[in-house]
Amino acid sequence: MKSFAVAALIAAGALGLRAETPEQRGKRVVEESLQALGGDRYLNMENRVESGRVYSFYREKLTGLSIARIYTHYDAGVTDTAHQLAQHERDNYGKKEDYGVLFTDKEAWDITYRGARPLPADRFARYSDTTLHDIFYILRVRLHEPSWIFESKGADVIENRGVEIVDLTDADNRTTTVYFDHITKFPVRQVFYRRDTVTKDKNEEVTHFTKFRDAGGGVQWPFAIERDRNGEKVYEIFSTSVEVNDQKVAGDLFVLPSTIKLLKPE
Repeated sequence: MKSFAVAALIAAGALGLRAETPEQRGKRVVEESLQALGGDRYLNMENRVESGRVYSFYREKLTGLSIARIYTHYDAGVTDTAHQLAQHERDNYGKKEDYGVLFTDKEAWDITYRGARPLPADRFARYSDTTLHDIFYILRVRLHEPSWIFESKGADVIENRGVEIVDLTDADNRTTTVYFDHITKFPVRQVFYRRDTVTKDKNEEVTHFTKFRDAGGGVQWPFAIERDRNGEKVYEIFSTSVEVNDQKVAGDLFVLPSTIKLLKPE
């Protein structure tokens, strides 16, 4: 019964939107989602701290579990956001946060008590490509870029949820397909394709976003995120807390200490 009700709601909405072009409808859906996530408050988010548990999987089998705290800082002054990352990220693991990974705008480091070891170039390339395709990053950082095409692919019902489907394509022809909840307007699913730099295989990258809550100041954020690759779960995070614009997040958290020992790449 719930599925029929959702389908009827979508059909009714579609009749009222018949005059819209796919581009107009796609742009409207994206703008509505931005407003639902916090509007100007979302656009003015300077940093974010996600605390919880992170799980990693290989061929659907659990391979890693850790307490995690993920710090993200958005960088001001980046003009070429289509090619250069405008964020730094620090992923700390363990109760003491004594090991983790640092992602800058150009490279990534594995940090332990032994020192800092540069991660392989393909690992950073995957992180960079994933970030540039991420709908939350696009909404926060990249919307000002010229030549975006937002094309509505219509409405559908997925997992008993009515959704609006939009293809977001940038000037470099990178496309992210995003599924927006018909009622809340939140992004609940995204899909993009990435070519493996080693095997050259085309990978389908799917991310699910659920359990949206207020992360402070009216900014909404998903407290549960799952990533699948070619139909297999590879990553999951369940946050117990998410805070935005935390004044205690210092800038030196996102740079290597001058005293740290630099290790050779593996």
